[in-house]
Amino acid sequence: MSLQVNSVAIMLVVLILLGVLSNNNSITISALILLLMHQTFLGKYIPFLEKNGLKVGIIILTVGVLAPLVSGKVQLPAFKEFLNWQMFLSIVIGIAVAWFAGRGVNLMSSEPIVVTGLLIGTVLGVAFLGGIPVGPLIAAGILAVILGK
Repeated sequence: MSLQVNSVAIMLVVLILLGVLSNNNSITISALILLLMHQTFLGKYIPFLEKNGLKVGIIILTVGVLAPLVSGKVQLPAFKEFLNWQMFLSIVIGIAVAWFAGRGVNLMSSEPIVVTGLLIGTVLGVAFLGGIPVGPLIAAGILAVILGK
């Protein structure tokens, strides 16, 4: 088996380095997994990840967000707390972000050219601004609204 040195492999190595330098495990681990898959027999599973990775990732993220409710670490608020302006604003923003993300999926599917820019921006935001790599969907959604899509 020989290593494949191509633009994809180089990009993944750069992402690994950015992840290490910025102390961002999500970028480092993700790029490392993909590099290992790309360089080995596991590459045949990359189309499966491409097709299902986002869905599985959202499910895992949702489970992680809901787990504190189930474990009891976070208590469900009393009904009167739903009348609090912060709770109301949180709900409105949650709805807006979910809507943006939905628009983002559509834009990323219909205009793949924006995916590269969004991914670069997200990686830079994660690597240097301490962000979390859920940004491409929301960024694409905001872009879709700006573009009138």
